[in-house]
Amino acid sequence: MPADRNRPRIRALVALPLASLLLGACAAAPVPARAEPLQPMTVLAQAQNQAPVPNQAPAGIATLAPTTFADVAERQIPTVVNISTTQEMRAPEEPPEIPGMPDLPPGSPFEEFFREFWGQQRREQAPRPISSLGSGFIIDESGLIVTNAHVVEGADEVRVILHDETTLDADVVGTDAMTDIAVLRIAAPGALPAARWGDSDRIRVGDWVVAIGNPFGLGGTVTTGILSARARDINQGPYDDYLQTDASINRGNSGGPLFNLQGEVVGINTAIFSPTGGSVGIGFATPSALARTVVDDIIRYGSPRRGWLGVQIQEVTAEIAESMGIAEERGALVTAVTPGGPAETAGIRQGDVILDFGGVSVDRMRQLPRIVAETSIGSRAAVTILRDGGRRQVQVTVGDLDATRTAAAAPAEPPVQEAPSGEGLLGLTLAPLDRTTREDFGVPDGVEGVVVTAITPASPAAERGVEPGDVIVEVGQEPVADPAEVADRIRDARSSGRQTVLLLMSRRGDTRYVPLPLAQTGRG
Repeated sequence: MPADRNRPRIRALVALPLASLLLGACAAAPVPARAEPLQPMTVLAQAQNQAPVPNQAPAGIATLAPTTFADVAERQIPTVVNISTTQEMRAPEEPPEIPGMPDLPPGSPFEEFFREFWGQQRREQAPRPISSLGSGFIIDESGLIVTNAHVVEGADEVRVILHDETTLDADVVGTDAMTDIAVLRIAAPGALPAARWGDSDRIRVGDWVVAIGNPFGLGGTVTTGILSARARDINQGPYDDYLQTDASINRGNSGGPLFNLQGEVVGINTAIFSPTGGSVGIGFATPSALARTVVDDIIRYGSPRRGWLGVQIQEVTAEIAESMGIAEERGALVTAVTPGGPAETAGIRQGDVILDFGGVSVDRMRQLPRIVAETSIGSRAAVTILRDGGRRQVQVTVGDLDATRTAAAAPAEPPVQEAPSGEGLLGLTLAPLDRTTREDFGVPDGVEGVVVTAITPASPAAERGVEPGDVIVEVGQEPVADPAEVADRIRDARSSGRQTVLLLMSRRGDTRYVPLPLAQTGRG
């Protein structure tokens, strides 16, 4: 049995086939989806006329927890829907590869026999429909519905089940994989109750929240909790900025709303962190401040429209800041610039640190992709950069991001572990980059520098994730062309009193900065 079988991990609330054990929008299960059908809410109009419940008290005034969440639940349950999808699983056209099966000569009796056998198997295996369930919520009385993109991904049929048990076919208006958002449209029989968007930027850690959805096919389920944290990065995409809540979220809640106490949608439930597959009080929701813009674009254009800068970036860590002589650990370090992109046109270079974009401070690297994406295409933005120890400002004309040009963040650095310092080249064995080494290590054309041929175990280079085949492009922000230049740059960094030396590394064409420690350390 694998040793990490029970290790907790982030799980998307994915819409899954029957009997699946993975997380997601709940696959239809033996538990009846509506063992006791919920009755339509007959007091909706009366409830909507009630005064809103305050979400926060004036400064300095202590408040007790609400005595009930019934008002929010009563008003908002009718705005939440169940989403049922059907997908046909078809046998592949070509026969599968069988381990140990020899290649059969074309036209031979064996090949003909095998293909006839496979064709018979396909005819006997009729397409099987697989059903899944998820959640969503109505945002317009005409029948517009928001859910997660993975709930409807690959579906042949999508149906929406309203609170009064009415089932309607739905069309997919558009989806966005980067934020896991989809918009559906149904032919509403009349004006539908619609949820209101709230401002996720105003909700505070510790505020009460209410989740309503369809866990395990049990529609109209209400759970409550608090906002546990903000701006969580769970490595789902370049725009990760999730709200974290301890409100119970399970399979089938995917795409459902997270409300504040005013009954406004402040998030879309998307993922959970769980060692078991069930809720352990750590759920994640896409904030409404991000979701609303994506939803509006999908309704208007069929897909999101995002600004594009044309850079690859990484975090400015303490060691990178020290090695570059930067006083602050903030901003986004540019590791690569797309040729002909908006950044290159504006004069942004590899090694610049972006501190401000369009008047918005970039305190953390992962803020930049969202800031750029939300900037109007074609607009001009002032960008403050740090270069050679001094600040300067450039003007960027924001481009149009598409599927082939993503403002991606470079892979995060491996966790730093305490390790004895290496001498000389810090555990690196190097060779000039020529035709032979390019072929041996698969280095792409256009990448110049010095290739790493071996790594000393437990050396600084090994601890920082450097691998044979990596190419050192720069040392101390100076280009290098042979191993002697690398050694000289490391020696210069030591003699100048630096604690780290900054290497620009290229791996399979992707570049990132790697700070290697120079100081002698020991294990206790």
